[in-house]
Amino acid sequence: MEGTVDIMLAVKERVSVNEEMEGTGDITLVVKERVSVNEEMEGTGAETMASKVIVNEEGSNCTRTQELFAIFNNINNPVPLALGPGKNGGSEEGAGPSHSLLLLLPYSAQELSQEIKAFLTGIDPVLGHQLSAREHARCGLLLLRSLPPARAAVLDHLRGVFDESVRAHLAALDESPVAGPPHLRPPPSSHVPAGGPGLEDVVQEVQQVLSEFIRANPKAWAPVISAWSIDLMGQLSSTYSGQHQCVPHATGSLNELLQLWMGCRATRTLMDIYVQCFSALIGSCPDACVDALLDTSVQHSPHFDWVVAHIGSSFPGTIISRVLSCGLKDFCVHGGAGGGAGGSGGSASQNSSTDPFPGSPAMPGEKRVPKIASVVGILGHLASRHGDSIRRELLRMFHESLAGPSGGRSGDPALQATVPFLLQLAVMSPALLGTVSGELVDYLKPPAVLSQLQQHLQGFPREELDNMLNLAVHLVSQASGAGAYRLLQFLVDTAMPASVITTPGLAVPDTVREACDRLIQLLLLHLQKLVHHRGGSPGEGVLGPPPPPRPVPFLDALRNHVGELCGETLRLERKRFLWQHQLLGLLSVYTRPSCGPEALGHLLSRARSPEELSLATQLYAGLVVSLSGLLPLAFRSCLARVHAGTLQPPFTARFLRNLALLVGWEQQGGEGPAALGARFGESASAHLSDLAPLLLHPEEEVAEAAASLLAICPFPPEALAPSQLLGLVRAGVHRFFASLRLHGPSGVASASQLLTRLSQTSPAGLKAVLQLLVEGALHQGNMELFGGKLDEDNETLSMVSAPLVSASLLDTNRRHSAAVPGPGGIWSVFHAGVIGRGLKPPKLVRARNQQEVIYNIQSLLSLLVHCCSVPGGTGCGGTWGDPTLSPEAAKTVAVTLVESVCPDAAGAELAWPPEEHSRATVERDLRIGRRFREQPLLFELLKLVAAAPPALCYCSVLLRGLLAALLGHWEASRHPDTAHSPWQLEASCTLVAVMAEGSLLPPALGNMHEVFSQLAPFEVRLLLLSVWGFLREHGPLPQKFIFQSERGRFIRDFSREGGGDGGPHLAVLHSVLHRNIDRLGLFSGRFQAQSPATLLRQGT
Repeated sequence: MEGTVDIMLAVKERVSVNEEMEGTGDITLVVKERVSVNEEMEGTGAETMASKVIVNEEGSNCTRTQELFAIFNNINNPVPLALGPGKNGGSEEGAGPSHSLLLLLPYSAQELSQEIKAFLTGIDPVLGHQLSAREHARCGLLLLRSLPPARAAVLDHLRGVFDESVRAHLAALDESPVAGPPHLRPPPSSHVPAGGPGLEDVVQEVQQVLSEFIRANPKAWAPVISAWSIDLMGQLSSTYSGQHQCVPHATGSLNELLQLWMGCRATRTLMDIYVQCFSALIGSCPDACVDALLDTSVQHSPHFDWVVAHIGSSFPGTIISRVLSCGLKDFCVHGGAGGGAGGSGGSASQNSSTDPFPGSPAMPGEKRVPKIASVVGILGHLASRHGDSIRRELLRMFHESLAGPSGGRSGDPALQATVPFLLQLAVMSPALLGTVSGELVDYLKPPAVLSQLQQHLQGFPREELDNMLNLAVHLVSQASGAGAYRLLQFLVDTAMPASVITTPGLAVPDTVREACDRLIQLLLLHLQKLVHHRGGSPGEGVLGPPPPPRPVPFLDALRNHVGELCGETLRLERKRFLWQHQLLGLLSVYTRPSCGPEALGHLLSRARSPEELSLATQLYAGLVVSLSGLLPLAFRSCLARVHAGTLQPPFTARFLRNLALLVGWEQQGGEGPAALGARFGESASAHLSDLAPLLLHPEEEVAEAAASLLAICPFPPEALAPSQLLGLVRAGVHRFFASLRLHGPSGVASASQLLTRLSQTSPAGLKAVLQLLVEGALHQGNMELFGGKLDEDNETLSMVSAPLVSASLLDTNRRHSAAVPGPGGIWSVFHAGVIGRGLKPPKLVRARNQQEVIYNIQSLLSLLVHCCSVPGGTGCGGTWGDPTLSPEAAKTVAVTLVESVCPDAAGAELAWPPEEHSRATVERDLRIGRRFREQPLLFELLKLVAAAPPALCYCSVLLRGLLAALLGHWEASRHPDTAHSPWQLEASCTLVAVMAEGSLLPPALGNMHEVFSQLAPFEVRLLLLSVWGFLREHGPLPQKFIFQSERGRFIRDFSREGGGDGGPHLAVLHSVLHRNIDRLGLFSGRFQAQSPATLLRQGT
């Protein structure tokens, strides 16, 4: 077909030279020329032309080709050309300043027609050969410069150019022999350009051309070019993801992916073009660029994440604000992925295409994806580095929505949809939820803000309010980090009923309180479903391992706040403690087995009353079905905290007292707390070795609480190990004396009960208890409790001889011989003083109140009697009466006495030596006499031993030494009566009475102490010598005692021993009576020998 096309070129330029109107003017270019067109042009079919157009959107090939054909066929019409792509080829009205670029076409109409033909066919119309990729691309750039309406077809063709450049770059990286990250690989070979075969300069030319367009008319070109560049980057990222070994996986390292694509010239150029477009529009209207970014992110995520990361890091503030703004607009018009309040607003006209170019409408069959998913993805990438900016922007949107008009739907739809939009964002992105949750609590705390929120939401339909409430419940269950506990506290504080002491102006509206109450109830119900349905569906895990339980972030965040939750629960504030007690149960089941024992331990260590302690029993009752071994774990964890020092002493003492209270409930019988007490008793019995050290705790309240628990704690059915038993006994004895010192006899009940129970476990336990009690009572640190006087000889001597260092009697004694002298040797020294300084000063006595001493002695003796008692025994009418004392236990006390008072005489013969033998044991006898004088408790212990014959026989060495010391004193006394030696008189009377009680003396001799106070010292000595003589002839041997089953005790029959009635030894006594007949005549009947029958009847 031959035709003519008239091309009329008219240039009309209007430029204002007035300086006041600087920069204004417009240039209009009109081209009109008639040219001839050959039939060859007519013969080119749409199929051939369309085949050379590279586009990626399905169905757009024909559209772009038809646009170019329309331009080609109508080129004979006048075409106004302007660099800005407005409607109908002109500049868009109102698109900006009326500046246009003066463009004089360097090509004729014929040349332009040939270029169009070459671009469509891919064949050089003059030479007839196939165009190379470089030539074809430059042909497109020529049309883009000269014929702006052809921009759609040209940009689509340039997609193929960039695609080829990226493919060549990745192929070169795959052929590289060196593996590793992209930034560490060597550059490709010199004969292969980095941007592909001969396309590197074309890519650079494309950037230059598009940059010129953007700088010339940004409002017209920037939206189009930004959409094209960002969409092309998304397609390239998705296309080549996983196809080359050099491309990292999209879910891997984002930094490696970013380094790879930014190392490619083509993708880096596209990124630079988009950044230039965004920078050009950032001050006016960047929504077009942001919309393109959102749309592409929805389609190509996660392969597109590297683009989002780079652009977001370049413009964080703008991207965050504009992305949220565009997402909110889309939410208002179309609603979110999960629905929302914004779906009812807007109109269909708002969804129409705003493309300024003709011939490029939105595709009618395109499926729209909500932009909120892209918003979540972009903000999720930026949250790690720009979390503060995101939090400020989200809170700003929330604040603006509350500050707007409230109530009804008459306000701005964007403000009405803000709260549902933010809820939807938080639901879809846990990262955004964690970013804003902590500060949101602080923002919502003022009651005024809650009132505004209530007024803002009151106009929503009931169904939408319920949906938002369910979203809020879900969000709270997904809250994590430190903000979760703060959020819980905020909800609980807000939902608490009004108090009469609430500060004016801080009261929360009833509607808000009711809403929070309902939110907490729904939250607990939701958490219960999540906890008890954590496993997958029944079919999961059949062909493989079962899936891991689904996590609950809210409960995970509360793991570290179990102590605070328990403390809040124990406050017993109306609804608060019920909610938090239920939450503790759910947390214990969710985190089994860690938080359950911890929570139970906190409740037991903090409960101060039976009401608070009942919370522990209720928690146990609710968890015993779900958690096995809860009590042993709780007990072990608490003891571990105690021994590690992490549990403060007041809480430790409270924990032990509460355990004792629970075990006491169990011993009283019943259900409920009693069952818990029984199980705690079993757990405590399994950890006796851990509880025993607590008796030695430096804090008195802890040690006393431990004693209270161990006093009633059941012992294990099997026998205690010797080490465990000895440890308990040592700690219990220490606790007894410590309580006696601090609290007196009234404070030793727990320790006494514990020691009594330990003495009944085994004979070894009985022996250990008695031995340690006697040794502890006679120890220098405790003797003052029982009226003892500290031996301060060494202290006094060192104080007196301090000025004279050389006057040391010990050193002097050591100089006499190199050998160590034995007791009673010639080198024994008696420290009576220092020569030249007089006698030793009197001892400093620190004595307790006599009444207190009596009570202390009675407490100790009462404990010893209970330990020595024979179970089920009856008294014999003696001194101690009921119960009957065990001879073996009394023997243990006797042996311990000897070892404590005179260790070097332990194991000595029980037979009584002649009086002359005492001359060799003068030093030992004086030491024994001094110990009896310093410690009055020794006489009481001898009385205890004497009450269980024949145990007193094992104290023979002590009796002999004391008797020898008294004989020496009475022999040396020159006083007319015994009143001048009160202690010696009392000791003599007590000694004779004790030996008579222990059946070492017959009754006639045993009663002589009754007249000692009426005699002279030499007469007392004569009577004591007669006692010595009787004991020498009738030694205190256990073999002389026989067991009387009727009485259940051992007795001694003196009638069977020759002279056992004391007849020969009563002569001195009778002589003394005759000499003092005027004063002692009434006592003569007490000193007559009795018949054997009488002796047997009396049991003596």
